[in-house]
Amino acid sequence: MSYPQFCKPFLLTQIPSLRQNPHNWYLCEENYRAALATIVDAHHHLPFARHWGDGSASSSDGQFFRAGHKRAGASEVNAKYGCEPGLKIYSHLSDHFASFHSRVISATASEAPYVLDGLLLHGGSLAPRVHYADTGGATDHIFAFCHLLGYRFVPRLRDLADRRLATIEPSSSYKGLEPLIGRPIRTDAIAESWDDILRLSASIKAGSVAPSTMLKKLGAYKRQNRLDFALGEVGRIERTLFTIDWLERPLLRRACQAGLNKGEARHALAQATYAHRQGRFADRTLENQEHRASGLNLVIAAIAYWNTLYLERAATHLRRRGEIVEERLLAHVSPMGWSHVGLTGDYLWERPDAIGPDSYRPLNDPSSRLRPAA
Repeated sequence: MSYPQFCKPFLLTQIPSLRQNPHNWYLCEENYRAALATIVDAHHHLPFARHWGDGSASSSDGQFFRAGHKRAGASEVNAKYGCEPGLKIYSHLSDHFASFHSRVISATASEAPYVLDGLLLHGGSLAPRVHYADTGGATDHIFAFCHLLGYRFVPRLRDLADRRLATIEPSSSYKGLEPLIGRPIRTDAIAESWDDILRLSASIKAGSVAPSTMLKKLGAYKRQNRLDFALGEVGRIERTLFTIDWLERPLLRRACQAGLNKGEARHALAQATYAHRQGRFADRTLENQEHRASGLNLVIAAIAYWNTLYLERAATHLRRRGEIVEERLLAHVSPMGWSHVGLTGDYLWERPDAIGPDSYRPLNDPSSRLRPAA
């Protein structure tokens, strides 16, 4: 498996004999982001990727990784993942299986503030309109911002039955539905802060401020901040409309589950790929952790691109041989397999390999090995 020149920043980290200066020249988030955007854009232009979607949907989820050592008090705050310390990588995946964004967060941090970071700050040409997430990535504020920024937010809510619907009128106006309805929407608070809501949304859309930074700041002053309360009221309206659609549209539920299943396939590949130090993060600084996560995401995107490229050649090969390859079945083939990829060892080269019509590797066709020699 050969890698293009823009993969060099990650692979330099695997070669300890190189001097520190090239390490500093190549290893930065800008290079990682540019390399990842190049792979993702090339992936989305592959014709075979259309079997998995039209590129308009994405999903996000967090994955926990163990740390290489314990620190004072680290095991006491990680109740969800056991007594061992660690961190989470919150990643975004397109419906074409292209892993286009990742972010290191604390193992105990809320995932919701980082949903919009991947959608707005990934740096590529990808422009999803529908986004799937699980319960950890869903809050009323995310519902509000997704609506204001033009995204359709479709989370799979574990506690959907415990969440009350929001209405403008009191619950007494809806006979028979009173147990399902919470307090009325404070339309006066929305009207009072509407200009500030639009101004904040425009700043986030323009990239002037990271969405996660703003959401965490708003949440820190929840009781005193009228803007935070107004955003929550807008989000309650959007969450109510989403809940009605979720209950009435089975296709929406299936699409959300399919999108999140793609994310689980990405997590399995990440766990298999990150074999360095037995799959544990031993880096102490956030900068080195971010570099490690970006390198991991870059390799995952490269494997998905490589597999997609050869899946198309395999399907064409089978058709030329006279076998029937149904289009509807190709939608269930995933490019997240890794059994044929060498995941360990050093990758060295002097210049990138030129990819041409005759430079592809031969397909691994089991039937050709069974044929008698001519």
